[in-house]
Amino acid sequence: MSTTAEAFTQIKSRFNASAATGLDVVFQFAVDGDVHHLIIKDGQCSLQAGEHDDPTVTLIMDGATFQEVVSGELNGMQAFMAGRLRTEGDMMLATRLSDLFSL
Repeated sequence: MSTTAEAFTQIKSRFNASAATGLDVVFQFAVDGDVHHLIIKDGQCSLQAGEHDDPTVTLIMDGATFQEVVSGELNGMQAFMAGRLRTEGDMMLATRLSDLFSL
């Protein structure tokens, strides 16, 4: 995967709508200063570039970590425990990413 934008498109394509029942949340990703957010509402997922006014959780990491997580080389929890990923907001929601997206 060559760009962060391509990686986000890949993430969105892996959305598991059945795992999103009843959710109304915003996952924001800050990757090397490039910010995107995924809005999950009514079993749908939309991808937007830029910052959201009130994200439910923000995941902050460098590009290498992001690429490893998206490719499946690195588990998000492993990245968090190693200090390569940090969160702001609802950290427990971040643990649901693997259910919501086949990462």
